[in-house]
Amino acid sequence: MKARISEVFDSIQGEGLYFGEKQIFVRFFGCNLSCRFCDTKLDRFREYDPEELINEIDTYEDSYHSISFTGGEPLLHKEFLSKVLRLTHQAGFKNYLETNGTLPGELESVIDGIDIVAMDLKLPSSTGMGDLWGLHKKFLKIASAKDVFLKAIICQGTSEDDLKQALEVIKSVNGSAMLVLQPNSFENNQTLIEKLENFKNLCRDEQVSACIIPQMHKVMGVK
Repeated sequence: MKARISEVFDSIQGEGLYFGEKQIFVRFFGCNLSCRFCDTKLDRFREYDPEELINEIDTYEDSYHSISFTGGEPLLHKEFLSKVLRLTHQAGFKNYLETNGTLPGELESVIDGIDIVAMDLKLPSSTGMGDLWGLHKKFLKIASAKDVFLKAIICQGTSEDDLKQALEVIKSVNGSAMLVLQPNSFENNQTLIEKLENFKNLCRDEQVSACIIPQMHKVMGVK
């Protein structure tokens, strides 16, 4: 059993509610989506079996909050991931999954090994793709068995209707989940800042907890 992994490294978490926490990152190669704002262009990988990956993780001797399984999309490698999650738990690590939130069946097969889910909500007017609300709803229902928060990339072209639909998904499944509004790093200007504030106010009006957090690792100049 092998998986394609682009890189393993340690750094601080730069996105979402856990920004600033020190993590070991395992970045999987390959994604099932093609968002137009994607800033993760992967062009190389190495194949690992689970034991090889654990051995590499063991070379990091500092204290870490958790292991971030990111990508690409980690759930494309569900069988490999399931075994690795068991091994990292046995080694005393927390497991943090960063995911696009579109593979509920795959999540269900590994959810027992995950501690924290950082789930994307892919707004069609942001991604340039079709709507994924049904998949997101199923995914959030499964993820809500664990500590979960949501992220939505907000672009200048993101529509208010899409945000309202995202809020309906949250309220129908897990109304206590926090939504992180994350500005598109390619468009971060005053117009977008004003839009983010308006969207945050809309979340408040709809009784969904929301905050604005940019990609802090880019602000701080770290990987």
